[in-house]
Amino acid sequence: MSAEGPAGNDPRPEPPEKPLPSDCCEGGCDPCVHDTYQEALEHYARELARWRERHPHADA
Repeated sequence: MSAEGPAGNDPRPEPPEKPLPSDCCEGGCDPCVHDTYQEALEHYARELARWRERHPHADA
């Protein structure tokens, strides 16, 4: 089964790219790249759950 909607305009969400260890300067930035990544992961999880509701058999 295709991971896209009937018109091909509902692609599965892609996870955010994890920051490299060198992306953090350890300087106490607010927000830190790790904070931003965590927020992006939470957004991705919500979007993926919504997508799975629309495509219940996509992961079967």
